[in-house]
Amino acid sequence: MAKMTKESDDPEQEKETLRKRIMQRVYYAAKDGFCTQLLASLREIGNDDDRRAIVDQEFYEDEHQIHTPLIVAALNGHHMVVKILLTIAQPNLEKEGCVKLHGELTEGVTALWVAAGMGRLNIVKLLIQHGAEVDHATRKGSTPLRAACFDGRLDLIQYLIEHKANVCAVNAYNNTCLMIAAYKNFPEVLQYLLENGARVNEQAHCGASALYYAAECGHTEICSTLLDYGAVLMRNTYGLTPALAAAERTREAVVQVFLNRAGLLTKEEQIEVMELLGASYANDKDNYSLVKAFHYLLSAMELRYEDPENIIRKPMLAPVPAYEYWVECQTLQDLQAIRYNHNSLHMESLTIRERILGRHCPEVAHSIVFRGAICADNGRFDRCESLWLHALGLRQLNGLSVQRDLLRFVQLFSQEFSINETIRFETMISVLRACVDELRFNQQKMIDPGPRDDVEAIAEDYEMNIVTVLYLLTIITKLLRLERFERTDEQTQQVYQLIYQLNQMAVRLRDDQTLVHLAVNGVTPVDDFHTDDVCRFPCVDTVKMLLKCGASVDVVDAERNTPLHTLASTLQMAVLRMADVDVRAVVKEITEIFIEAGIHLDAVNVDGLKASQVCVQNTVAAFIRNYEMRAINLRCLAARVIAQHRISYRGLIPRQLESFVQQHCTPKS
Repeated sequence: MAKMTKESDDPEQEKETLRKRIMQRVYYAAKDGFCTQLLASLREIGNDDDRRAIVDQEFYEDEHQIHTPLIVAALNGHHMVVKILLTIAQPNLEKEGCVKLHGELTEGVTALWVAAGMGRLNIVKLLIQHGAEVDHATRKGSTPLRAACFDGRLDLIQYLIEHKANVCAVNAYNNTCLMIAAYKNFPEVLQYLLENGARVNEQAHCGASALYYAAECGHTEICSTLLDYGAVLMRNTYGLTPALAAAERTREAVVQVFLNRAGLLTKEEQIEVMELLGASYANDKDNYSLVKAFHYLLSAMELRYEDPENIIRKPMLAPVPAYEYWVECQTLQDLQAIRYNHNSLHMESLTIRERILGRHCPEVAHSIVFRGAICADNGRFDRCESLWLHALGLRQLNGLSVQRDLLRFVQLFSQEFSINETIRFETMISVLRACVDELRFNQQKMIDPGPRDDVEAIAEDYEMNIVTVLYLLTIITKLLRLERFERTDEQTQQVYQLIYQLNQMAVRLRDDQTLVHLAVNGVTPVDDFHTDDVCRFPCVDTVKMLLKCGASVDVVDAERNTPLHTLASTLQMAVLRMADVDVRAVVKEITEIFIEAGIHLDAVNVDGLKASQVCVQNTVAAFIRNYEMRAINLRCLAARVIAQHRISYRGLIPRQLESFVQQHCTPKS
């Protein structure tokens, strides 16, 4: 009774509560296709403006999606719901939302864009008949026509174009609908777009045209149609034409389309395309064929010597050490001489690929990595290291992510260590240096990203690179303990200098864990491809090396946990990886190392707990407390008193003491 009296005393609140209930009922009726419930709810609203405001209300769904009743009805294909909303509520047809479609979250979508993207022709017709803007683009410039092209819905595409959709519209990357049809291999859609004025030679910001996408994907019919409509072989930003792109991807049938079309390629271009096709066949993971490789390399060489009066010579480039300083064959005799020598053909082909594609092309490296992997499988670890280092250098030269390359090296080193294979310290130093360079590059990119940089992806790479460099340091510590491991004092000093640089860079995960935290963390993830045979945490030697090279022992993470807090609180997982007695010995040794390095054992985390208080094992907690009692001093006692009694101290004591006191206080102190 009291509640009723209160509500009657506040009619505005009661009205707002009722409005929210109606709004919820309208949305979920639209979402689930309940027409009767929707009609009843809409009729409860007497005012047209209120009705329109309610149906334009935004609702937040999973994965950052934002829907309105109209958008969600279009998304779920509820034709009658859309019709009711359009007829009774007159919603804002250009109201934008955020929808996940084809695995991608798209911002700025309208109900028409969603209906087109989902292939709902009947809903598209309804929306356009009620005045929906046919070219309303998303935040990144995608129109309903582009959304329809993605699934190749010719009926939808025809309807949209008949209702004045711009066939030449481009998105934020200057991609066109024609490019989608070419990439996705929709011949009928492509033909219809061309017949209705689509520009055949439009280029995306990366320089790729519709012909380039079709050639790269191996769509022979699409390529022929585009050439019939006047497509030309334009180069992308890396200097690749559609013909070269097809050759690089071993799209033999497409390459033949280009070679056989009269007047399309010059003699020099034909040679280049055939050489690249042959070279790619010799080092392609999915389409490896030395028979085809030699066939095309021979055909190209024969074309070079076709006119004895005008022989087309190969350019002479500096030999690449990773390719065993290979010099390309210059004559038919040279090429015939290596026909049955597989290694020679592989090196010839890698050399040709780098010459034609250029050192700045991102496609160069993958064949080098593939050849290196084959060498490793055959026990030629030295050759693998050389090839992978070259690929790593090329990728870093061009500012490409090398996260996988670095992890791949760690896996290789782990495998070599496990089978007692010789590991070349110089290679490890080169990889460690690359790790430092990459982490520094990641940091710079996160602070000052470029217009095309994906900051979230860079942050992911950064975190994975931090863990990878931890693996690498752990492997190095194990090698340095081996008397038989060959290294010089100068090399060891180089390693220490690089680790010092890492510590100076203060690399941290999102939760602010440092390398020292990770080195003692029992739940630090360990890659399971050979790496977990060598790397286990907590690791005493890794901690020692980090501290020796300048790491701080009093660093804290986002929860103000010191490395000792992290060690103590993650022991349960460590026990699963090693014997209980081993864990206790490791904890004892690391704790003593931390004490020697000057850690404050009574430092508290954000919850006001010391390391001994977060420890999950009683015996370990007891001896940490024992160390606490022995290590206590007057300064620590004074700081605790300030914390316990919540005495103000900021600005009242020397600044250098404030951080010391803070170690003993919770944030609320």
